[in-house]
Amino acid sequence: MPILDTPYARLDLIRQPEQPNEPLQAFDAADEYLLAELHPRALPATTRVLILNDSFGALACALAAHVDVTSSGDSHLAHLALQKNLARNGMPAERVRFVPANEVAQGPFDLVLIRVPKTLALLEEQLIRLHGQLAPDAEVIAAAMIKHLPRAAGDLLEQYIGPVQASLAVKKARLLTATPAQRPVPISPYPTRYRLDQPKLELLNHANLFCREGLDIGTRAFLPHLPKALGALRVADLGCGNGVLGIIYALNNPQAELTLVDESYMAVQSARENWQAIHGERPVEIRAGDGLAEQPPASLDLVLCNPPFHQQQVVGDFLAWRMFTQAKAALRQGGELWIVGNRHLGYHLKLKRLYGRVEQVAATPKFVILRAIKG
Repeated sequence: MPILDTPYARLDLIRQPEQPNEPLQAFDAADEYLLAELHPRALPATTRVLILNDSFGALACALAAHVDVTSSGDSHLAHLALQKNLARNGMPAERVRFVPANEVAQGPFDLVLIRVPKTLALLEEQLIRLHGQLAPDAEVIAAAMIKHLPRAAGDLLEQYIGPVQASLAVKKARLLTATPAQRPVPISPYPTRYRLDQPKLELLNHANLFCREGLDIGTRAFLPHLPKALGALRVADLGCGNGVLGIIYALNNPQAELTLVDESYMAVQSARENWQAIHGERPVEIRAGDGLAEQPPASLDLVLCNPPFHQQQVVGDFLAWRMFTQAKAALRQGGELWIVGNRHLGYHLKLKRLYGRVEQVAATPKFVILRAIKG
């Protein structure tokens, strides 16, 4: 297990979700560069530091014993990683306050450290929410690996914070330091909305939503084939995003009991607001979670899923496979998992190994809709 060796602490860190023989480490050169840059400043213990998008808690764990740390991000898995890594390195959980990205972290903050997220809309919303939360003489420092640092990130820092100075590259990482200047009170362009024609619905999407400007093509292929009139089944929309699959399934199955789960706090907020707008006070459970890890065994009849094929910048089917495994545990005997996936990903073979019986419900030139039955 790689050790993060910094001027502040020597840390044993794990990623979330854990997997055997983890090929990736829970930190990178951008974390190391940022911590090395900070250390000569000898920050007072009273310094209020806000850390944004700390993927697995590397920055928060390194600084927790030295300054007053608040961490904020949109990933429930990142929050779990922070909690586990604090405990793993002998620190109490209360050393770091965690604020989900759909809430505003309360300043004033003397220093803001940002890991530039994959979704620049999330960065924009986070910078907008910093307005009025910075102490006099505060500094905002963003860090990223150069291959994941678009020019637009610096433009957003300039627009919402102030003049930006880029560092030299170190181990293919770079820092952007913004000096706060007078800026007008920003008006957030988020959430955005889009309309569906069939059924006629308007859906709201907070900043970090996948396909925020319109329905993604996989879900578009899935919707016409969602099962109808199945009665009072217990159904989960796994990786729900803005809730579109669960919401439309609920329209077609008025007796169904729905659970909507996503690891993004902004997705959960979007799903909750969309459900209320469309279904009013109809009972539902909508929660942030590590997939169906917390779902009681054999408690569901049906799981709907449009699985992701990446975690942050890392592409692969590990998360999808994990969701399929969680769904099997949560389904009763004879329960079904319905998914949409790109043809080339070979989900049919993976599901057949796990469930035994798999049927193709429908297909387009790009996607397949599959039904796996728990035997």
